[in-house]
Amino acid sequence: MKILFELVGYIVYAAMAVLALWGAFCAVVVWRRVGQVRFRDEEDQEEFLAELDGHIQKHDWEGALELCEDDRRALPQLAIYAVEHRDQGAARVQRRLWERFQQDIMADIEHRMSWVSTVAKSGPMIGLFGTVLGMMGAFDNLSSGAKVDPGQMAKDIMFALITTAIGLAIAVPLVIMSNSINVRLRKMEDLVTLGMTRLAESIKAALGRG
Repeated sequence: MKILFELVGYIVYAAMAVLALWGAFCAVVVWRRVGQVRFRDEEDQEEFLAELDGHIQKHDWEGALELCEDDRRALPQLAIYAVEHRDQGAARVQRRLWERFQQDIMADIEHRMSWVSTVAKSGPMIGLFGTVLGMMGAFDNLSSGAKVDPGQMAKDIMFALITTAIGLAIAVPLVIMSNSINVRLRKMEDLVTLGMTRLAESIKAALGRG
């Protein structure tokens, strides 16, 4: 029985280590991804839109595409689609821009964020499993009928406390980071939404004059 408890204990430690690494990896990937696809602030986005609008109002569609093609941020990539499909009409283009933003940008980020949330919730649960396992080992020591081994009991209780602490150590930083990422996501969505609206209006105005 003791060997079984030790084996399961090692499995719990391994599972928590893998969980912590995966959660940290997903959180870092999402943080970097959001940083890669958004403008630093509204002023930075306005500078880009002003330059893009200058090309659009002159009907310099090639210039607009050249401005955007090497920029991997969300709005420039969406602008490429808008310029290439400008003949579909501003309303349709704006609707398709929002759909592409959700499919190409947000879907991947939200997928990663779901893993961060899952790890943050699973860490304490696995820690609780380790706690129960440690207490089971301690009670098994008490109920063995032989002389109680204080060292083994202390080891079992220590295992229970360590797994609880590790579970919380996994969850707390991920919850904090998850909230920080969500704030950045909301700001990015707001900026991109404003940018798509202005882009659609700019194309509409240029085509109306054409």
